[in-house]
Amino acid sequence: MSANKPISYMPSEGLSYDPEDNLYWDVDALDKEITRVFEVCHGCRMCFKFCDSFPNLFKYIDDLHDGDVTKLTDKETQHVMDDCFQCKLCEVQCPYTPRDSHEYQLDFPKLVHRYKAILHKKNGSSLRDKVLANPDAAGKVARMSLGMANVMNRVSLHRVFMEKALGVHRDKLLPDFASSTFESWAEKSGKMEKQNQAEVVLFQTCYVQNNEPSIGKDTVDVLEKNGVKVSCIKGLKCCGMPSWENGDIETLRKNAKHNMKLLSPFVDRGAKILSINPTCGMMMRREYIELLKKEDRPQAQKMADAIQDPGEYLWSIRQEERFNTDFKSTPGVAVGYHTPCHLRVQAVGFKGRDLLKKIPGVKPKMVMECCGHDGTYAMKTESFEASKRVGEKAFDGMKKTETEVWSTECPLAAIQFQQHAGIKPMHPMTILAKAYREDGFPEKIDVPVEKTPKGDKSAN
Repeated sequence: MSANKPISYMPSEGLSYDPEDNLYWDVDALDKEITRVFEVCHGCRMCFKFCDSFPNLFKYIDDLHDGDVTKLTDKETQHVMDDCFQCKLCEVQCPYTPRDSHEYQLDFPKLVHRYKAILHKKNGSSLRDKVLANPDAAGKVARMSLGMANVMNRVSLHRVFMEKALGVHRDKLLPDFASSTFESWAEKSGKMEKQNQAEVVLFQTCYVQNNEPSIGKDTVDVLEKNGVKVSCIKGLKCCGMPSWENGDIETLRKNAKHNMKLLSPFVDRGAKILSINPTCGMMMRREYIELLKKEDRPQAQKMADAIQDPGEYLWSIRQEERFNTDFKSTPGVAVGYHTPCHLRVQAVGFKGRDLLKKIPGVKPKMVMECCGHDGTYAMKTESFEASKRVGEKAFDGMKKTETEVWSTECPLAAIQFQQHAGIKPMHPMTILAKAYREDGFPEKIDVPVEKTPKGDKSAN
């Protein structure tokens, strides 16, 4: 194929996004699709602003190869693929996707995953990839250190060693590990496995489990204040996204099957699964049904149909009698609200933001730019600086809200804002939980001395 022979935008015979398809693992077939997709992107250029993948692709084509996509070297192709951190915003914006039933059937993030899956099958995982892909093990080791892991993560010499040994950038702000897990709290509080009663079951995520159990506690508190019967589960694992970032589909499948086994009894009884982290929700709602083995996909589809964001679920009951707007305090007029990329991918709207509007006086100011953290991308030595650059518009946007109270559903985005913009956003569930308390925020809400009970029509 040469520059003199036009490259068709239509799917090549190498198109496959299904790991169960032998064609998916065929290197020659992948190369044909890479050439086609690069050519389509070269002609469109709508996605120049999301990450470094597209600007670098266009630079190679324009500056080095005189517009000929077929001349990209293997090293240049790998550079383009490595710059993708799976925010998936290009797929959201792209007009040529399977989501829109377009004949080109183009999905750049899935193409990158396919590329990395084949690479992983050939080379396996590096030590760094194994460590970063197993947050559950990291949390367990950190708890065994009795707090020393948190101390050492703030020691410059240790961070230099981590950078040399694991490729974790020495300046990256890392989240503290909690001394006890969310599960421990749930067990002590009697929140575990009420299958016959549960209206919703919480997928607290590995981050909440190991790093910030308070987000999970706040979520349970808000749900219960709205009359929602909540259950928690012991033994849930990471959703598998950190493994899949590196093309490790076997670990993803193992974790997914483990979690489905625990969650399915609740789903079979009609319960919804509420995922606190949008990334985990995206994986279970959109990715499992296309990545797991064929025999596991019917179960994955049933679970996908039950997945919701906590804000999404609460918003769905806002017209019911139990919906609670009895707030005691307020964060004030303006709240900076950042929309996580992986919440946008799910196309469910911004219900966390909408719920914040229910707090008297609150008017969220929304920022939709990517923060640049995106899983482990911001942690790595080679991409730490790029993650800052990608997130600059989001940092500036949140600063321009001119408020000290920020919010986002993504806890990793919160860390990114904390490090590069100076304020750590709270999860919407945390803000709601605080607003239900008189001592939650300094500004109190005046409550009338007499209040007509809900359902009492005598006042009419």
